[in-house]
Amino acid sequence: MIERQVGCSVPDEVFQQAAAACFLSMGISRPCALSLLLTDNARIRDINHTWRGMDQATDVLSFPSLSLAPDRLFNQDDPASLEAWDSETGAFYLGDIIISVDKAQEQSAQLGHGLRREMLYLFVHGLCHLLGFDHETREDQLHMRKQEELTLQAVTGELTPDDDQLLQAARAARAQAYVPYSNYRVGAALLCEDGRVFTGCNVENISYGLTNCAERTAVFKAVSEGAQRFEAIAIAADQTAPWPCGACRQVMSEFAPKLRVLVTWDGEQSEMTSLDRLLPHSFLSFQEDRNG
Repeated sequence: MIERQVGCSVPDEVFQQAAAACFLSMGISRPCALSLLLTDNARIRDINHTWRGMDQATDVLSFPSLSLAPDRLFNQDDPASLEAWDSETGAFYLGDIIISVDKAQEQSAQLGHGLRREMLYLFVHGLCHLLGFDHETREDQLHMRKQEELTLQAVTGELTPDDDQLLQAARAARAQAYVPYSNYRVGAALLCEDGRVFTGCNVENISYGLTNCAERTAVFKAVSEGAQRFEAIAIAADQTAPWPCGACRQVMSEFAPKLRVLVTWDGEQSEMTSLDRLLPHSFLSFQEDRNG
């Protein structure tokens, strides 16, 4: 439900698309609902004063209805989750988001981007709070920011400057490919959580089953250097989009099931998705049956 107390050029569909993208990227399949209030500085200042003891206007407020965490959503055994079920909408009610359009206009002008981009960010930021994300610690802040960027990129299709650099690294790695049999050059650049980037290329063999893809080359190089937490991978080829093969998807899923995947081909063409979309039912854990 969206209530507009002030004028705003951003249509309802933009917020709905952002919510859907966020739920999809987090693997949330249960129906969810929330309320969004678009208001001005005076009203959000009143709300801050009443509920937070702050006599000032802020850009966005979130009031969760559920005590959630990003890795703990909608436990059916939790009475609080059941209480949040709204039979009228047939969905779990996540809570309320309030955005000051005045603040969004101020900040978009300061940052040099459009109102739509700023409103999208504030909405996604508020939604992440409803889903249990926070930024009290540096680690929490990075985790939340990663989810925000994943959602925003899914909605806007925009690549960040860091993404462009990663794509360039993948294109450079492609030049090292050993492909005497297929002549299909692929390069990959893997971004680790600590900021390091490991590159790889495909290496073919006359016994074709021994060929190693660029993605796995990069992953194995990273792991051999002590890196096991990954943020994104860029994959570059010449003429066709180099989506990872099934084996590479499973290998990457071992370390980062929701890894951002960027592909580029034919010069500057590019697309982006997440690994859990490419491999929605990967093998994530295995425990040997002790009974045989």
